[in-house]
Amino acid sequence: MSERRRLPQRRRSETYDIDYRGLKKLHTVTLGYYDDGRIGEVFISAGQSGDVIEAMARDTAVIISFALQLGAELVDMKAALTRDDQNQATSIIAVVVDSMVERQCRA
Repeated sequence: MSERRRLPQRRRSETYDIDYRGLKKLHTVTLGYYDDGRIGEVFISAGQSGDVIEAMARDTAVIISFALQLGAELVDMKAALTRDDQNQATSIIAVVVDSMVERQCRA
């Protein structure tokens, strides 16, 4: 098993909103970056505190963050997530990962 690469105490971060399938609620994503520009953590806010969707989004963000810190590649995660026949993300998690790949490519 790979050794977990922890993020520095002070790190660059970026927060942005995503629209998921035109729902009225915006979902907020915060990314934490390593010094080399790679994404090392993600936080997802997707509903009101106490909502099941909020807990699922938070827990998924933890799993994605651990995977990144253990060496998983975002493009591999993107390729593995469910897509429709037009290759569009079908879940909020896939939409978040797509946005992370886009931002990682810009870094």
